[in-house]
Amino acid sequence: MKNEKIVNATSGYTMLVILFILIAVLIVGLVGERLYALILLLPIIFIIKGFFIVNPNGSKVLVLFGAYKGTVKDNGFFWANPFLTKQRISLRARNFDSERVKVNDKIGNPILINVILVWRVKNTYKAAFEVDQYEEFVRVQTDAAVRKLAGSYPYDNFDDEQADITLRSGMDEVNEALENEITERLAIAGIEVMEARIGYLAYAPEIASSMLKRQQAVAIVAARKKIVEGAVGMVEDALTQLANDNIVDFDEDKKASMVSNLMVVLCGDKEATPVINTGTLHS
Repeated sequence: MKNEKIVNATSGYTMLVILFILIAVLIVGLVGERLYALILLLPIIFIIKGFFIVNPNGSKVLVLFGAYKGTVKDNGFFWANPFLTKQRISLRARNFDSERVKVNDKIGNPILINVILVWRVKNTYKAAFEVDQYEEFVRVQTDAAVRKLAGSYPYDNFDDEQADITLRSGMDEVNEALENEITERLAIAGIEVMEARIGYLAYAPEIASSMLKRQQAVAIVAARKKIVEGAVGMVEDALTQLANDNIVDFDEDKKASMVSNLMVVLCGDKEATPVINTGTLHS
C-alpha cells in the first residue's frame, strides 16, 4: 500500500465500560476467594493498552507488526488493537523561517536570502514512511529550493538590463516560482505548501556598501536627467515667449549667453548668486 487509508477506530468509551465491568467482576471474584478470577487480568491489561486519544487537527498512524493498517484522523477517545503501534502526526499548519543563507544570484553577486514557509502534513502515509523525519526533510529541501531560486534570477537589473524579473522587483513572480519549486520537492513527503515567500533579501556584507553607492549613483543620474530635461523645456519656453512678445531681440550670441545662464541657475546644486550687469550684454 502506497496511499493513505483513513480508518474509524472503536469508541474508547464503549471499551471503557467493558473494562469497568471486567474490573468489577475481578474484584468480586477475589473477595469471594475465587482465584480463577485472576485470569481476567490478561484481558484487562489488553484493553488498557489499546486506549488512545486524537486531538483536533491530529492523527494516529496505525502499524501492526510492520504493516500499515490505516490512519485515524477523527478527534476523540478511541480504542484499537494494543499490538498496533500508534504514531502521532500533527495536521496543523506550521511556520518555518529558514536560516539566512549566502548564495550567488544569476550573475554571480553574493546575496543573503531566507524564506518563510507555511506548511502542513496532507498525506500521513508518505510523511511516516516515504521519508525519514519529515520535519528535517522540509528544512533541507526548502534550503535547496531557495538556493536554486536565487541562482535563477539576478538580484536587480544593474548588470542584466534585459532581465524582466529580478529578486528585488519581481516579488510576486519570484514567490510563485519559489512556492512551485518547494511544492514539487515536498510532494514526496505528503507535505502541502500553503504559502512560501522570501522573508529577507540583501547583498552580502562584503559587497553591500559598494552596491549601495552604485544604487545611489544611479538615483542621482536619473534625478539629474529629469532636472536637465525640465530645464531645457523651461529655457525653450522662455526664449519662445520673449521672442513672441518682442521683449528682447536676441542674436545667436545673446541666446547662447542666456541659455548658459539659465541652465546654470536651473541645474545647479546650490542657489545661484546674482551678478548685476550695469553695462550691455557684451560689456
